[in-house]
Amino acid sequence: MEIRVLRYFLTVAREESITKAAEILHITQPTLSRQLMQLEEELRVQLFIRGKTKITLTDEGMLLRRRAEEIVDLADRTEREFIEQDNLIGGEIFIGAGETHAMHVLARLIKKFNKEYPQVKYNIYSGNADDVKEKIDKGLIDIGLLMEPVNIEKYDFIRLPNKETWGVLMPKDSPLAEKEYIKSKDLTNMSIINTKRSIVQNEIENWFGEQYEKLNIIATYNLIYNAAIMVEEGLGYAICFDKLVNVNDETNLCFKPFYPRLETGTVIVWKKHQVFSTATTKFIEKIINALKA
Repeated sequence: MEIRVLRYFLTVAREESITKAAEILHITQPTLSRQLMQLEEELRVQLFIRGKTKITLTDEGMLLRRRAEEIVDLADRTEREFIEQDNLIGGEIFIGAGETHAMHVLARLIKKFNKEYPQVKYNIYSGNADDVKEKIDKGLIDIGLLMEPVNIEKYDFIRLPNKETWGVLMPKDSPLAEKEYIKSKDLTNMSIINTKRSIVQNEIENWFGEQYEKLNIIATYNLIYNAAIMVEEGLGYAICFDKLVNVNDETNLCFKPFYPRLETGTVIVWKKHQVFSTATTKFIEKIINALKA
C-alpha cells in the first residue's frame, strides 16, 4: 500500500463520492476508480458499497479507514520532523493525558518550554491511560500523563509528587451531600456511574470490600465530563477524582472524598529507546530536570 493511495481512499471515504474526491485530489475520476480497485485487489476485500447517490464503507473499509488515518498521520509527522530547521527548534510535540489535576503541572512545564522555544506547537489528546498507552505504542503520541495503577515496563517515566483523591460526585440536594466524607456502606443500593478502566475498577472494588457487590452500577465512563452531566440530571453518583468537575456555588454538584482515603499517583511516561524529534527530546529533558528532585 502506498501512502498516496491511502490518501485517495480517505478522501473518498470522507466525501462519500468518487466524483467529489477526484475534484479535490485534482485527478480524473477513472484514475481514482482504478486506484481504488487496485487497492481492493491488493487487500483482497471489498472496501466500498457503491450506491446510486453515494458510496459507503464496508466493515473492512471502516477498519482500513482507522488504520489509514493512523498511517497517514504518522507519515505526516515524520515528514514535518525531518524538515525542522537545525538552527531553530520547532515542530510539534504530541501529548496524551488522562483527566487529572496533575495536568496543571504539565501545563506549567509547557508554558515554560514555550517561552524558550516559541516555534514548538503542542497537540493534546485526552483519553484514559489505556487509550494513551496504545497511541504511544503506535508512535502517535510522544509523551503521556497517566494515572496509576498502570503497567509502565515499556516506558521511561517520572512520577509526580502529588496524588489524586477518589470520592463521589453528587447533586447538592442529595442526602449524602451533608456528609463530610463517604464510607463504603453509604453507597449501598445507590445508582453508581463508575470508571471504565478494569484495572482501576479492581482498586475501587478492593476499597469497597464486601460492599462492592451491593452497588448498583448503571453506567461506566472513560472521561468525566459526560458522567458529570448524568449526575447533574439525577441518574446516579459518579466515582471519580477530586478537582476535575466545577463544584462552585453556581453549579448543582458537589464532591465528597472516600473514607478511608483512596489515592492514586500519576506518572509522565515516554517510550524506551524511542528516537524523538529535537523538540520532544528537549521537552523531556525539561520534565526530568523540573521533577527529578
